[in-house]
Amino acid sequence: MKSLSYGLILISLVSIACKEDKNVKPTHNWTKQQSIQMNSGFSEEEEDAINAYLKRRPDWKMTKTGTGLRYFIYNKSESKDSVFVGDQVVVSFSISLLDGTECYNSSKKGPETFVVDKTDIESGLHEAIKYLKLGDKARLILPSHLAHGLIGDQDKIPPLETVVYDIHLLNIISKDEN
Repeated sequence: MKSLSYGLILISLVSIACKEDKNVKPTHNWTKQQSIQMNSGFSEEEEDAINAYLKRRPDWKMTKTGTGLRYFIYNKSESKDSVFVGDQVVVSFSISLLDGTECYNSSKKGPETFVVDKTDIESGLHEAIKYLKLGDKARLILPSHLAHGLIGDQDKIPPLETVVYDIHLLNIISKDEN
């Protein structure tokens, strides 16, 4: 009888402990302004890191766009063939972090093909490829918001990381030819 009483008491305590208290309020109300300030802080830190990276590479004559993308075409081809939205492009590339860690390299898997502004890849790459002509080689710096953002690529690129591309535009297949 005693063990039955203890069992009932234990069950009662567990059920009381597991009840949700609907009157508990969060200890911190996160405001939109606080989110903006936090993101601004991330952006400033990232901008400082990119600037420090470029200071160590004075021969990289980067152009910065309004989105924060930086690009430098270091080997311009004689081609007049430009890239337009909807074109299919073939590129070889390497992707690294600002600390020099190589994340991906197409020499291991072969060139990549994607449709400009239609394929689910980094928005910064879509933006940058439209500055290139067939045969151009360029270096790109994509801040995290143009690369893999808050979660990274969940493989080799960590969250909130700037990525550096070395890219070669190998082929353009016009959207009219697709």
